[in-house]
Amino acid sequence: MGAPVSKRPRPPQPPLQTEPPRANRPRAMAELLPAIGGVAFRKFGFVQSAIVSRWPDIVGERWAAVSQPESLRFPPGEKRDGTLSLVVKGAHAPTMQHITPEIAERVNRFFGYTAVARVQIRQGEVVARVAARTAPASPQPAPVEMSGGLKSIADPELRAVLESLAAGVAASAGLPRIG
Repeated sequence: MGAPVSKRPRPPQPPLQTEPPRANRPRAMAELLPAIGGVAFRKFGFVQSAIVSRWPDIVGERWAAVSQPESLRFPPGEKRDGTLSLVVKGAHAPTMQHITPEIAERVNRFFGYTAVARVQIRQGEVVARVAARTAPASPQPAPVEMSGGLKSIADPELRAVLESLAAGVAASAGLPRIG
């Protein structure tokens, strides 16, 4: 037979961590939601959730009322030249078929690269969107020294929120009082 094999005990292996180490601090819900929403959107074919939330901005209110994006699928290993699947109300499907090149162009312009090469249409029921909440009107306009830099912001929603924040800061009478 062969030489005897010595059996040395193996050093103990550290246990596998299934969850990240805790930070021992409370975390804001907004800090946790992007990861949760991202997993759900990727599962249903959306790399970015913005295409769903900004659909009326991408195609316009008229077409957003009768359609909604269902998925955006890319070829394996790529993030370009994908297929956008839309659900369209029954009678509007032929019209939407005629404007699919324009829809693809608008989605590609939104992403900034050729994300969509094909648009696939399926007739179905479009879920009515809840009207977007609008920010309350600011009690007074923001001071010029605070709002001067906000004029160059292209996104109107972001500019409105920042102007509202600047007006709130200007209207406050110092540090907030707690307790």
